[in-house]
Amino acid sequence: MTKIGIIGSQGRMGQAIAAAAEAAGVEVAGGVDKDGDVATLAAKVDVLIDFSSPGALEGNLDAAMAAGVPVVIGTTGLEERHHWLIDSAAQVIPVLQTGNTSLGVTLLAHLVREAANRLGEDWDIEIVETHHRMKVDAPSGTALLLGEAAAEGRGIALADNSERGRDGITGKRESGTIGFAALRGGTVAGDHAVMFLSDSERLTLSHMAENRTIFAKGALRAAEWVQGKPAGRYTMPEVLGL
Repeated sequence: MTKIGIIGSQGRMGQAIAAAAEAAGVEVAGGVDKDGDVATLAAKVDVLIDFSSPGALEGNLDAAMAAGVPVVIGTTGLEERHHWLIDSAAQVIPVLQTGNTSLGVTLLAHLVREAANRLGEDWDIEIVETHHRMKVDAPSGTALLLGEAAAEGRGIALADNSERGRDGITGKRESGTIGFAALRGGTVAGDHAVMFLSDSERLTLSHMAENRTIFAKGALRAAEWVQGKPAGRYTMPEVLGL
């Protein structure tokens, strides 16, 4: 049985993971929060699951490397420096990082990649996401994950081909770009829609999260999958064999 440790245990996702683990009979060896002792937790678990904050990532990775344990990272709002840190840690331990641990979203990203690859550039791509009023980052990690999937399908770099925050007289839409729109309100766990729009038809691929349980279950599945893997950087599609 996989023994997990939760970083960010008192947050919404941390509590959801603990509840899902109890329901599934997975042992939670402990949890830490801001300024907690991650090193001590890492020393007594088989896998760490991190849903804390970008600012805590470096210390969490250091603790995981020192203990030689895999880590599943679901923290969003990561920047280029954080991905560099993950790449560095992945040379020492197995690291699975994702913007969304939902199995449904993982499959959605696969479908988005396929659609973007097979449809021509005359199909515009727009990504719309809705989250609860307490979410602090935008676009969401999931929206960016879907945007990356679309960009990969098109063979382009998302950073150079995205449109965000339209306001005022923005001019016409640039051909080949990927647009993002972020909505915030209520207690929405997470809704995402990827729209492919041509002159004569529209295709929408979407996913709606009813509650955080789906992310917690996915995180547990990822933790079980990454245990025993060699050092390297892994993704959710590999968990599903995509």
